[in-house]
Amino acid sequence: MQTSVTPTHCPYCALQCGMNLTSVPDSSNDGNGGGVVEVTERADFPVNRGALCGKGRTAPALLSSGVRLTTPLIRSDGALRPATWDEALDRIADGLSRTRTEHGPDACGVFGGGGLTNEKAYTLGKFARVVLGTSQIDYNGRFCMSSAAAGGIRAFGLDRGLPFPLEDIPKTGCVILVGSNLAETMPPALRYLTELRDNGGKLIVIDPRRTRTAEQADLHLAPRPGTDLALALGLLHLVVAEGRTDEAYIQERTSGWEEARAAAMAHWPEYVERITGVSVPELRETVRMFCETESAMVLTARGPEQQSKGTDTVGAWINLCLATGRPGRPNSGYGCLTGQGNGQGGREHGQKADQLPGYRKLDDPAARRHVAEVWGVDPDSLPGPGRSAYELLDAMGTDIHALLLMASNPVVSAPRAAHIEERLRSLDFLAVADVVLSETAELADVVLPVAQWAEETGTTTNLEGRVLLRRQAITPPDGIRSDLHVMHELAARLGVEKGFPTDPEEVFEELRRASAGGPADYSGITYRRLAEENGVFWPCPAAPTTTTTGTGTGPLKSAATEEAPHTVVPDATAANRPGAELPVTGAGEVHPGTPRLFLDRFATPDGRARFVAVNHRPSAEEPDAEYPVLLTTGRVVSQYQSGAQTRRVDELNAAAPGPFVELHPRLAERLGAVEGEPLAIVSRRGRAVAPARITTTIRPDTVFMPFHWPGEGRANTLTNPALDPISRMPEFKTCAVRVERAS
Repeated sequence: MQTSVTPTHCPYCALQCGMNLTSVPDSSNDGNGGGVVEVTERADFPVNRGALCGKGRTAPALLSSGVRLTTPLIRSDGALRPATWDEALDRIADGLSRTRTEHGPDACGVFGGGGLTNEKAYTLGKFARVVLGTSQIDYNGRFCMSSAAAGGIRAFGLDRGLPFPLEDIPKTGCVILVGSNLAETMPPALRYLTELRDNGGKLIVIDPRRTRTAEQADLHLAPRPGTDLALALGLLHLVVAEGRTDEAYIQERTSGWEEARAAAMAHWPEYVERITGVSVPELRETVRMFCETESAMVLTARGPEQQSKGTDTVGAWINLCLATGRPGRPNSGYGCLTGQGNGQGGREHGQKADQLPGYRKLDDPAARRHVAEVWGVDPDSLPGPGRSAYELLDAMGTDIHALLLMASNPVVSAPRAAHIEERLRSLDFLAVADVVLSETAELADVVLPVAQWAEETGTTTNLEGRVLLRRQAITPPDGIRSDLHVMHELAARLGVEKGFPTDPEEVFEELRRASAGGPADYSGITYRRLAEENGVFWPCPAAPTTTTTGTGTGPLKSAATEEAPHTVVPDATAANRPGAELPVTGAGEVHPGTPRLFLDRFATPDGRARFVAVNHRPSAEEPDAEYPVLLTTGRVVSQYQSGAQTRRVDELNAAAPGPFVELHPRLAERLGAVEGEPLAIVSRRGRAVAPARITTTIRPDTVFMPFHWPGEGRANTLTNPALDPISRMPEFKTCAVRVERAS
């Protein structure tokens, strides 16, 4: 038997850690897999340098036929039964076709996931718009970092989670980490913060809980959940009052400062202290640490973003960075820590309600023409923008009668989850493609077993904007098909015979053409380059047809099209792409990619970053006499997202066997709560029960629940679906609850 070693990437978070898969063929293989697979260290990948968390190390456990789907299932007489692939695909095609005929194309919904590869996300968006003709497509990445994306586009003209590589973090002088617990959500990334402090840099962590990450900080601020916007404005007020603004930078590289400054000055320190619970001395010390260093960064995550004012909150932190001259300078700036494995790439290529491939806007006529030409369709045939994720799910059973869902589990992960479960049950038809029989798949009329990370090739884009190649290491079990195969077969059954290849590299070649000239330009990236270079940072346009001086200012046509590239960012073509310090050179030469954005200019029409005047406002739901406590939610180190996969791994379950309620001893004393005793958490939307975990690491006015579990401990039964008006992000991070002893 011959052992093979395949370099690839972890299937979980947006670090996309490098790993090697060592596969030993099984001589007794019964068609249920390609043999024994083990994860081994891959030290050459720069993001994790060989380090892996427990989830990555145990990822091969999901390849076992004992824990995953291996045959299609069809609902018959109220129960799911095994079926053939043809029977299952025919049933889905019939359900979608019948819905279109009876109710119109927008009665068909499509819901994707941030775990889908770029090829799958691209194809899913194309399938919805070309085959079904529906505008009703979105994905669970809307629940991840859509507020940071909206804030980044509003300020910089471009959204890429981190505009610099992770390797820059240890080189900066100070990091403000807002609402992130890297020690549990992305353990291999914690080394960057450790190296930062080893190099003499300072770490400030902002979190209502004293997490394992906060324990590493030089300064920990514990604001009341939902007050991050006021906190950022208070810090900016002090920056101005203490004369710490970078006036030359503001004048040369920004616009809108006067209005933003006026808004910040209305948030004086004592006022902010009353709102946030963070003392004035702590505010002043934060400003001192952040400003008295040549370089500094603000990194945000779900804490400030998953709010009904998340876009403005992100904007306030960006304003703080701009006022102190950080973005677009070495080892400095604002960045967002993307959560899901392909959360970045997933929203760049068309499975988001308002976007086309290349991060183009669906309502931009030039973008529609470009993509329609690649797809070989009339631009007028493409539907317009549809509903955002929660709004799409909420419309099921009323405006939306059939849903095709891939790689998502909204029964556990959506806000107001019990209501969303009820909406799913009200559909005329539900089809789910997944690796495991998730809580959502259990409700479906048809369930398709699809291949997973180690069983197929495809690309993902990590939190740095680094496009990566996941390689197939083993053959999937008999009875398994890829998502690309599913969409190819459904398209054919629905009358579209061509345009939906099953080979991922062929799909990527089309994606390159579709993205050419867009903000997220992948046209200069190939599978060969990804394999040889350990990934390539976008934007990476194809080699130009004309030359440039390398100054990053001249007009340029893309080799991928005879026209000037279409883009929502005026004048952001291959030559003047923001921060292209690695210049595009003569025809036929290869663009090296763009690790660092904005060094020369921002992706706005005038090249300037934009301050946006924002003001504090309360959360959508504040505590009152009936619901006097704040609930915030998050993750634990051994589980991932809805837990549909990690809850099937024995080692991970042993580390975190179920949900819990974290509360302060003072609150526990008022309730008479005892460690390990079940507590009922009640909101205006529902009730959840979980054991008490009493700790001094949380604010006395706040309780915390992880959201990985279904059943009576389902945290998202409680959460508020109030939406940010710009990003349409639900307010997962704060809602009013009542805490009771369950007995």
